[in-house]
Amino acid sequence: MSDHHVRMAYGSRAAEYISLLGNQEQMHHQDRRLILGWGEQVAGPVIDAGCGPGHWTELLRQQGLDITGIDIVAEFVASANRRFPETTYRLSSLRSLGVPDGSLAGVLAWYSLIHIHPSDMPLVIAEFARAIKTGGRVLLGFFEGDSPRSFDHAVITGFYWPIEEMKRLLEQAGFQVEGIDRRHDPGSRSHAAISCILR
Repeated sequence: MSDHHVRMAYGSRAAEYISLLGNQEQMHHQDRRLILGWGEQVAGPVIDAGCGPGHWTELLRQQGLDITGIDIVAEFVASANRRFPETTYRLSSLRSLGVPDGSLAGVLAWYSLIHIHPSDMPLVIAEFARAIKTGGRVLLGFFEGDSPRSFDHAVITGFYWPIEEMKRLLEQAGFQVEGIDRRHDPGSRSHAAISCILR
């Protein structure tokens, strides 16, 4: 799935998406707990990669993190800058974070990888590893499945990932997995989160 296709699909429905999923109060309490707990372990500059409406970026800034939200969807970035003026947001891609090598203490990628085609996932994870310093941390949220296969997402095609396969890709890029969380809400897709540290 190219950045262009994702940008166009979300741009055309940005207002709807922000209304439905753009506030912390609309998020699952387990997600909030995981993200806040992860943030407590990070010291230094952080990127919220694929920040969407920007609510998680704002939450972590309120927690005291030096964090910037990035997204390829101009409508998301513009809205986030209006809604959360004390937090920094800019246009950028998961494939190119726009920061020097080893300059970050962490990357949050909360359900922003779900539209990355499986053949491109190693490149995105390698970009995270390039940008993060040794000892830096990553937290990924994604939909768990039995294989890296597509599904019909409400906006544009998404992809399930098996936890073990995502773990393997992270380890190949130099990360050490520290924690795995899973959640299955009745009537919805299975959720997974992996936290890891760059060796």
